[in-house]
Amino acid sequence: MRHGGQILVDALKANGVGRVFSVPGESFLAALDGLYASGIQNVTCRHEGAAAMMAEAQGKLTGRPGVAFVTRGPGATNASAGVHVARQDSTPMILFVGQIARGHCDREAFQEVDYRALFGPLAKWAAQIDRTERIPEYLSRAFHLAVSGRPGPVVLALPEDMLSARAEVQDIPPPAAALDAVAPASVQAIAGALAAARRPLVVPGGSLWSQRAADDLARFAAGWGLPVAVPFRRQGHMDNDHPNYVGDLGVGMNPALGQALGQADCILSLGSRLGDTLTRGYELMDPVRPRARVIHVHPSPDELGHLWRPDPGLAADPRAVVAALAASPAPRRWDDWTAGLRAAYEAWQQAQPTPGALRLEEVVRWLSDTLPAEAIVTNGAGNYAAFLHRYYRYRRWGSQLAPTSGSMGYGLPAAIAAKLQHPDRVVVCLAGDGCLQMTAAELATAAQHGAAVIVLVANNGRFGTIRMHQERSYPGRVSGTDLVNPDFAALTRAHGGFGEVVAQQRDFAPAFARARAAGTLALLELKLDPEALSPGATLAETRAAGEAALRRA
Repeated sequence: MRHGGQILVDALKANGVGRVFSVPGESFLAALDGLYASGIQNVTCRHEGAAAMMAEAQGKLTGRPGVAFVTRGPGATNASAGVHVARQDSTPMILFVGQIARGHCDREAFQEVDYRALFGPLAKWAAQIDRTERIPEYLSRAFHLAVSGRPGPVVLALPEDMLSARAEVQDIPPPAAALDAVAPASVQAIAGALAAARRPLVVPGGSLWSQRAADDLARFAAGWGLPVAVPFRRQGHMDNDHPNYVGDLGVGMNPALGQALGQADCILSLGSRLGDTLTRGYELMDPVRPRARVIHVHPSPDELGHLWRPDPGLAADPRAVVAALAASPAPRRWDDWTAGLRAAYEAWQQAQPTPGALRLEEVVRWLSDTLPAEAIVTNGAGNYAAFLHRYYRYRRWGSQLAPTSGSMGYGLPAAIAAKLQHPDRVVVCLAGDGCLQMTAAELATAAQHGAAVIVLVANNGRFGTIRMHQERSYPGRVSGTDLVNPDFAALTRAHGGFGEVVAQQRDFAPAFARARAAGTLALLELKLDPEALSPGATLAETRAAGEAALRRA
């Protein structure tokens, strides 16, 4: 006989879970008891949204479900931010939510929430376990669903009396590996469709990827002479130094690459959904009036035909498909087309100077040139991230952790999860001043658990992205976008870490060396000129453009 919390934790161990992220609550005390002496690390976080983001980042890094525990009511609603990231990023994740006792349900008891209704639109599956003896069954299904088809989050509510009750029940073994063979006829169909193209473009995306898949993609692209453009924040899917890599399609993309997407007559999508960020709001590719043939490979059959008419479509693991294509003879080559797109990428990477004594484009280029290939770089959302997208070259899969959902506050929790998973690798979080403060309390989590991440705070005293749009639409009418910030370096030192302010370009490299040598939580506060609004425009230029647009209107 075991109590429910022990049955649940034994199921986690059976499924290879070695770390969970939590904000403790009285609603799942039995689960906390099960974790005691289990060998599973329980990372105590400061906010449920950050705990869920750490679990999501763990899922991104490993391809196996990241796990978080939060309490009922406010804990669950806070955690929904991380569930949304996992949903839009197709990341396997399981969120356990403490729940009120079963006998009090449907009375609007203290902190009662219907989690099926709350998480139904966000999760692949949202359920409540009402019988202790069924815990292994629910967890087996959760681990299957989180990784099957299009991966994503699962949410399970745990009534507190169900968890504390005892039952005699057998554990269920973890999911068996799915067969990943791809029929030769499917590979031939894809090759035949590509052979008819004049300007093809390969777009690898989704979360089902690996370093082996990245290597196979490089062999496939080189062997066939094909250009590869990755979706928004999937830049680690291929070595950016490879001559067939031509850039990223998404927010702030190279205009030349956007033009190429509009000119392409055949798109080979390997796991990507080809959504709105990739197509600039469906302007460059229109599902209603498609100009290009779409060869769509996706792990979920439900995605085939969802937006685009696939010709052909294949429900398969894109890793297996790209491996088969890499081993297949090329029907023809597109070297000239690829070389032109690569040249446009190289030109786009030439740094455009921004105002100020410390320039973010130079910081990012220095990081790209200096960090080891296996370093992990994380970020959340904001104009500062556009510098990272444009100027940093990712050389290995798993070196980029960023939310395709555009969630602010993601960078620090993701960096902590990454450092705990890979303590021997350099982990750098680039965050804006507004972005960092969404989850700045997790500096304490990093300090407590020895996550020696290096945080770079791009401090320009404002919500830069919103200010940019504000100046374009309502120039000079500033409302809600200015920030008064703390001393970030002192805040980090207060947590026992290394903190330093950098205001001059020449001071950045030695300051970074000191941060790295500290061997503990470290933060560099980058004092940026407020005029440096984005990689391509200053505050004054953006306001002037907005004023000109108003005059024309």
